[in-house]
Amino acid sequence: MNRASDPRFAEQMKDISEVLFTEEQILKRVGELGACISRDYQGENLILVGVLKGVLFLLADLLRQITIPVELDMLAVSSYSPESRDQGYVRLLKDLELPIKDRHVLFVEDVIDTGLTLNYLLTTLRASQPASLEVCVLFNKTEHRLIDIPLKYKGFDLPDRFVVGYGLDHRERYRNLPFVGVLKAEALR
Repeated sequence: MNRASDPRFAEQMKDISEVLFTEEQILKRVGELGACISRDYQGENLILVGVLKGVLFLLADLLRQITIPVELDMLAVSSYSPESRDQGYVRLLKDLELPIKDRHVLFVEDVIDTGLTLNYLLTTLRASQPASLEVCVLFNKTEHRLIDIPLKYKGFDLPDRFVVGYGLDHRERYRNLPFVGVLKAEALR
């Protein structure tokens, strides 16, 4: 069933102008990323790191596609206003619990926009001296990129539109949509 037309999502669908990536497209790409990660890190001591909350959907699906032993840890950063985000202000609320020194770390991110927050987090993680530190992003949004972030794995390029679903939110809503859709302007108010 096409869950974009699922009646259970009808209330939220009224705020979506179009579906950019279907659930099927997302899950297919996540499967491909999981296969690549499994191949590239075969025999390594891999740990996936993500930032709460939006990446939970991607991490859950990605972990089920990775066929090698892997560990998981999470960071939490302060919620920020668009103004502070654009200036790179980040406050770490929860640090990693697992040691990453001499470990292969794959930082998993749902979406990268300006790159400022991710750059700060990568710099912080590098101070712990991992054996390697790479980035996997599902949605790469380059229009407002201020810092070039090398990406080892990328799912989709995202146009410069306000999107929600598959973990992406607007005021904590719409994360549960199994697809990614464009939010109507009137829903942004």
